[in-house]
Amino acid sequence: MTTTKFSRQRESIKDYLATTKEHPTADMVYDYIRKIYPNISLGTVYRNLNFLVDQGSIIKISYGNGSDRFDGNVLPHYHFVCRECSAVEDISLPDEASEQFMDTAKANFNGSIESSTTYFYGICSKCLEKDKK
Repeated sequence: MTTTKFSRQRESIKDYLATTKEHPTADMVYDYIRKIYPNISLGTVYRNLNFLVDQGSIIKISYGNGSDRFDGNVLPHYHFVCRECSAVEDISLPDEASEQFMDTAKANFNGSIESSTTYFYGICSKCLEKDKK
C-alpha cells in the first residue's frame, strides 16, 4: 500500500474547489492558490489537480472546447456549457430522471456501464441578457 505525503498546497486546492461554483481552469486555480502560496508553480498546481482527479477527490470537465475545468462536487450531476463565454454550470435533475437515464442506457447496451458524463450546450443566462442589450 502506497501512502501519499500530506500537502498543504493540495489541500488548499481541494478546499478551493469544494467552495466554488465556478468550475475553474487550472490557470484560475493557480491564480487563487498563489495568493496563499506565492511561490507555488503552475506545474505544481497541474500535478496536484491531476492527483486529485486520479484519487477521485475532484472531477475534470473536458468538453473539447477550451481548457479543462475542475469541479469539487464529485456527486453525480450534469453540466451546462455556454457556447459563447465557455462558462460551466451545474444542472441538477431529480434523482428519478438520472436513474431513468442510466437505466435506459444500460438496457440499450450489451455490456457494463459504470458511470456517465453528460454535457448540455447552449447560451447561458448572462450571455442571453448581454445579447438583449
